[in-house]
Amino acid sequence: MKNVLSVQSSVVYGYAGNKAAVLPMQLSGIDVWPFYTVQFSNHTQYGMWQGMAMPHGELSAIISGLDDLQKLAQCDAVLSGYLGDKRHCEEVKLAVTTIRQRNPQALYFCDPVMGDPQKGCIVAQGVESFFVDDAIQLADVRGPNLYELGVLTGRQLRSFDEVVEAAQQLVAWGVKKVLVKHLGDCSRDKQAFEMLLVTAEQTLHIARPLYTFAKMPVGVGDLICSVMLASLLNGYEDKQALERTTSVDDAVMRLTKEHDSYELRLIDARHQIMEPQIRYQATVL
Repeated sequence: MKNVLSVQSSVVYGYAGNKAAVLPMQLSGIDVWPFYTVQFSNHTQYGMWQGMAMPHGELSAIISGLDDLQKLAQCDAVLSGYLGDKRHCEEVKLAVTTIRQRNPQALYFCDPVMGDPQKGCIVAQGVESFFVDDAIQLADVRGPNLYELGVLTGRQLRSFDEVVEAAQQLVAWGVKKVLVKHLGDCSRDKQAFEMLLVTAEQTLHIARPLYTFAKMPVGVGDLICSVMLASLLNGYEDKQALERTTSVDDAVMRLTKEHDSYELRLIDARHQIMEPQIRYQATVL
């Protein structure tokens, strides 16, 4: 069994951050060690919430405690998502570095959560610079959305080809795999939800139906990155991993749409997460 340290936000009600990432990885046979960068009553897109960011030093203390137990060598990957402030970034950097000292084969999957200012989701000062400057040296896999990819590469992305070029740029800078979670306005088919997986060897493209909602559910990117990481750790090749991830994402979103829900219907989709029906095929560009 593979073990993943998942450093993300969490909510008591609903599904975002670790609440959207932990269960899918567990259902995929991964033992998850969750650390919460923030603990909120609900995700912030409701416009009101209660809770707090985890105090500075807590993640480092947890890593030290696991090291005392000699458990870090058993950690196969670190997955980071929403980071509440710059100090969390420094602690993630230290966690990845320490874990790799104990297990040089450990992966770091960085979901560079910067949201989108148009949606009112903006990260704290210093977090963006960590993703742009520091994480590029650390991450094996990165999972940006369209906006985040533009920030990471300093590009204005207006077309499908420009997205491919930007992802290839990250690979040229040293990232082994780049998962573009949603091509948005740069999709080939505006009626589809499209993703890319880019490596030094190939560029893979896949599409599933685009489900429309009165209010788009939060946590979709957290779900996608968690299932992709679980698939990779479980030994699936890139094409198979992308197809499994898309099929799980599609099953969750389809059920969420059927229930007219603002929160992801992960529990309803548990069987499809465990045994996904591969409905969409990835193609090599």
